[in-house]
Amino acid sequence: MFRQLTDTVFASPQIGVAEIEAAAAQGVKLVINNRPEDESDDQTPGAEIEAAARAAGLDYVAIPVTHAGFSEGQVQAMAAALANAGGPVLAYCRSGTRSTLLWSLAEASRGANPARLAAQAAGAGYDISPVRALVDMLAAGRD
Repeated sequence: MFRQLTDTVFASPQIGVAEIEAAAAQGVKLVINNRPEDESDDQTPGAEIEAAARAAGLDYVAIPVTHAGFSEGQVQAMAAALANAGGPVLAYCRSGTRSTLLWSLAEASRGANPARLAAQAAGAGYDISPVRALVDMLAAGRD
């Protein structure tokens, strides 16, 4: 279920409480929720995921992203979460796409190579082309 972007970052469609145990078994240390609350009737509330994560000894952070796009604050929050995770990270949203796009923006802001980010995302079944120009710009700003 979890799609591997890097050795330490996984993206996933919506998870439930049961998936927290699987994440912990895979060594995940931080769960990042990129889904706004009440986006759909079938999603597990973030508070339930957070409680399960904390009970399993995992950290949890919510950086909700709507379909309106990404803000600088969200990119900075994701970059900080990734930098301070202390181990593997699982980021999730409805399909994993917003989590992957935000990951690519955050990593570009930290100086990662855009072509490598695109390849890593593609290897996990995601396409960063909707934000590729911004990824390129963020990476170029680090030069």
